[in-house]
Amino acid sequence: MAIRVLLVDDQPLLRTGFRMILEAEQDIAVVGEAGDGQQALDQVRALQPDVVLMDIRMPRMDGVEATRQISGPEKDGVAKVLVLTTFDLDEYVVEALRAGASGFLLKDAPAQELVQAIRVVAGGEAMLAPSITRRLLDLYAERLPAGEEPVPQTLHTLTEREVEVLKLVAKGLSNAEIAADLFVSETTVKTHVGHVLTKLGLRDRVQAAVYAYESGLVRPGAQ
Repeated sequence: MAIRVLLVDDQPLLRTGFRMILEAEQDIAVVGEAGDGQQALDQVRALQPDVVLMDIRMPRMDGVEATRQISGPEKDGVAKVLVLTTFDLDEYVVEALRAGASGFLLKDAPAQELVQAIRVVAGGEAMLAPSITRRLLDLYAERLPAGEEPVPQTLHTLTEREVEVLKLVAKGLSNAEIAADLFVSETTVKTHVGHVLTKLGLRDRVQAAVYAYESGLVRPGAQ
């Protein structure tokens, strides 16, 4: 069954470009478009997409609020949100991730990267590109705690190995890279990540990364 995608961007030309790229893939179907966050909410209800490709800066309702209403922590809908960003200009990417986005992608990313990101998010994983993640979290370092705050009680529910895995997730490492770093199998890493998400009540790896920074477990800029 094809992955149903909703395109949300206030620039028609960009939506047309994304549509052309995605409709060339046999396993992806663009089911609709929206020019702002409010239209996106209406389209999500009407079309039930699997993935929403969401711009941030839009009129009427921005992508952060739309994301919060589509897939926030209290939501249990099918649609996953993949945020589009120009990186250098967008100031609200961290807020979008907190709001429930399953990942983010640069608008000028190669076509195949866009396609792969949609497949990853549709499959229930998070699009957490290591290089972008590190740059993004370092850029917003001043917006996140420096680590002096008390460690959240929920963090104490994790085993020592789970804490190690969480730190590596926060640094943007993939399951394969974490497995190599800890000398364990990818299956073991997936199990640990699952336990971390369940114990901390988090939706996916992206929220786990943000949690690690907010809790002070990992400090922005730390190696």
